[in-house]
Amino acid sequence: MQCEEWLSKSEKILTDVKEWRKAHPKATFVEIEDEVHRRMMQLEAQLLQDAAQESSSRAWGKDMGEEAPRCSRCQVPLQARGQHARTVQGNGGESVTLLRTYGTCPHCGESFFPPR
Repeated sequence: MQCEEWLSKSEKILTDVKEWRKAHPKATFVEIEDEVHRRMMQLEAQLLQDAAQESSSRAWGKDMGEEAPRCSRCQVPLQARGQHARTVQGNGGESVTLLRTYGTCPHCGESFFPPR
């Protein structure tokens, strides 16, 4: 995500919180805090996704010149099976979608996203 996109997303969150506050003039401090936290988790999820996608280890295989990770069971190098999307849930409860190389063990046949 480019800097301008981050600024735009941050401004939208600030605007949304202000609008929420106008719609909830009698909200308690804890309710306001919960709403701010909920919206900030969206920004956190985007930051996590962007940072993870910048990782050089997200793609591996002979075409990428990166050494293949090994199967945790057999310790045999995995065979790359292309890029696949994987959605995980962050600590804040927001979903984060990552594009990662999926691998299969040629020995035991187990397939998974290596935890790099």
